[in-house]
Amino acid sequence: MSSRRTTMSRREFTAVVSALAPLVISTRVQGAQPTAAAPIGPLTARVLPPGIRSRFIDGVNGLRMHVLESGYEAPGRPGILLIHGFPELAYSWRKVMPPLAAAGYHVFAPDMRGYGRTSPAPVNYDDDLRPYGTVNRIRDMLALVSVMGHRSLPAVFGHDMGSPLAGWCALARPDIFRSVVMMSAPFGGAPTLPFNTANAAAAPAPAGNPNAIYDELAKLSPPRKHYQRYYQTREANANMWRPPQGLLAFFRAYYHAKSADWKQNDPRPLAARTAAEWAKLPRYYVMDLDKGMAEQVATDMPNAAEIAANKWLPDAELAVYAEEYGRTGFQGGLNGYRGAPGGDDLQLFAGNKLDVPSSFISGKQDWGTYQNPGSLERLEKQITTKYRGTHLLDGAGHWVQQEQPAALAKLLLDFLRDSKP
Repeated sequence: MSSRRTTMSRREFTAVVSALAPLVISTRVQGAQPTAAAPIGPLTARVLPPGIRSRFIDGVNGLRMHVLESGYEAPGRPGILLIHGFPELAYSWRKVMPPLAAAGYHVFAPDMRGYGRTSPAPVNYDDDLRPYGTVNRIRDMLALVSVMGHRSLPAVFGHDMGSPLAGWCALARPDIFRSVVMMSAPFGGAPTLPFNTANAAAAPAPAGNPNAIYDELAKLSPPRKHYQRYYQTREANANMWRPPQGLLAFFRAYYHAKSADWKQNDPRPLAARTAAEWAKLPRYYVMDLDKGMAEQVATDMPNAAEIAANKWLPDAELAVYAEEYGRTGFQGGLNGYRGAPGGDDLQLFAGNKLDVPSSFISGKQDWGTYQNPGSLERLEKQITTKYRGTHLLDGAGHWVQQEQPAALAKLLLDFLRDSKP
């Protein structure tokens, strides 16, 4: 099917709003700093919408995994796996889980490896990176699906860093993950291998240095750096974990700057992967060279009136993130940006396409759609064989499942209906 892109208004999809139960949430999350005498427990029901439970699942590829679940009451329901990104948690899916469960699905969202209440925690910079490689994280998801009692799933949905992982799950095991929706970060597909070079008349030209762009960013005026390179550094965790403004204020500024509430977010495609084009990205993506992320987003802190007007992430819900990351730090998520030994194993899938029903959804005000020039077009036209369309939701920036949950739930349910065999 050919790709189609749609942009949806704030006023659409009111029919599913009733499925989103209002969140009356305490500012306090159950559990303090875990100790041998008082291990961390599940999230208290006070911070969760009705119909969602928090529990631990043992034996998930060596992990004790914390999972949020909805639609668990009746056995035999088809399952949907939700994969979060950074700096997020299973909790980030709380607003779309009830509508999906109301449609007859068993919906489950884990805290990913090294995040939240899933082991290992805490995570250190010098830990072995191999468990955070893509192949092992696919294994995490396969193990979770199995221990939850599913032989296969009608769909896996992923957001931010969870988007490419969802794509990889469906590419590697289409028999288990029978369709996929990727959000906010287009999946780059399987790697390629040199082809027919043994018979070429001349040796192929050497590839350019893909890292040269980072040196070029540092030469700009003012000098800049890419946030993913910064996230690979030792100092990134401490900078965000112990920010000068406090962790709650850091999260408030970070989530605000990447949302539709920050009016400077007016994304557009970039012409090429060059330093000059990347410099057009907001500074939460291409940072000032001399700043950490805490200092970078501090200038975008919303004022008291803007915070009071925020309905999609009030302080009580923001406090869940601050308390969870305050306990664990950010290193578990940051390790996912650092590359892991064994990454070349993905060449096993060279030449494979995403051969299940697939779609991409993002906020209309999300720069994540365009930060890698051409990636969305490759997903639409080259990487997928059964593409069901691109949808950009107005009134949402990067946090689409939190900013516009009703509109997103409608799109996901439509996708599930249209993707049935």
